[in-house]
Amino acid sequence: MGLRFPLPAYGRRLGAGRNLAGGRRTPRNPRPKAETAVPELPDILAYTKALSPRVVGRRLERIRLASPFLLRTAEPPIAEARGRRVEAIRRIGKRIVLGLDDDLFLVFHLMISGRFQWKPQGAPKLGGKVNLAAFDFEGGASLLMTEASTKKRASLHLVRGEAALRQFDRGGLEVLDATTEAFDAALRSENHTLKRALTDPRLFSGIGNAFSDEILHRAQLSPGKLTQKLPTDEAARLFDATRAVLTEWIDRLDPGADGPFPEKVTAFRPEMAVHGKYNQPCPVCGSPVQRIVYADNESNYCATCQTGGRLLADRSMSRLLKSDWPRTLEELEESRASRMRGDVPA
Repeated sequence: MGLRFPLPAYGRRLGAGRNLAGGRRTPRNPRPKAETAVPELPDILAYTKALSPRVVGRRLERIRLASPFLLRTAEPPIAEARGRRVEAIRRIGKRIVLGLDDDLFLVFHLMISGRFQWKPQGAPKLGGKVNLAAFDFEGGASLLMTEASTKKRASLHLVRGEAALRQFDRGGLEVLDATTEAFDAALRSENHTLKRALTDPRLFSGIGNAFSDEILHRAQLSPGKLTQKLPTDEAARLFDATRAVLTEWIDRLDPGADGPFPEKVTAFRPEMAVHGKYNQPCPVCGSPVQRIVYADNESNYCATCQTGGRLLADRSMSRLLKSDWPRTLEELEESRASRMRGDVPA
């Protein structure tokens, strides 16, 4: 999976003020690059529920594109959507679909940094680096699509017909509509870690980094456990936890028919148990929440609740640190205490 564990917390044991490579002193408590939330099932449903009373039945009068990278289709031309009435809002995985008359569909994928803003009065200007597009509806309201990242991964497709729309369905199981047996079959269809399986859109629909952390913590299961070695009772517990966590967050984020439009879609919420809570106490047992850092993201877990006190590590770091790698919470605390006492080998 290409994971990497935060190194400098243990690198000091190998030399006074030096990292593993013998280089400069590294920061005491390094953080990974700031993770930007990928909207997941509860967030996407919050958007669709907020959009439905605002746009269904309205005519889309104008589409203004600020970024040439947003639109990924040429046929049918985007001009064909102009003047069409919105007939329905739906979700396909993590995509939001506006169904228009004449069998046209606008398909939005917000990816990592894409967000929606609702402007009830006046067409917003498209200046600045974050604005991607504006969709102006009859009555003066506009839907603004933004993306904070410079990588511009968000996308917009215009397709015609249900057959063309099906290409966006990755095939993942809708857990809230599934049986225990269907969940178990999807989970064991490939031999992956639980973390990877839950976030694979071909296996499960709408689950990403944040809510998979919450689900695994609720189920008290290690993110590194392999799916095909999971006992039947633990698979059933994971199914129950997945449904419970998603349902709770869907209810919590539901804007209601007359509620405000969702403005702060983020993976870091104070009500979460472990995601984004590195080194903070687990709400169940009080042990410090741990993390595995990879790319621009981090995965969080409680070693006491989920791994029997064992710290998770990727292969490369375990080989590199060898005996210096702390295997348990006890070894981790002893390592920290030794550094505070100054018991660091020369």
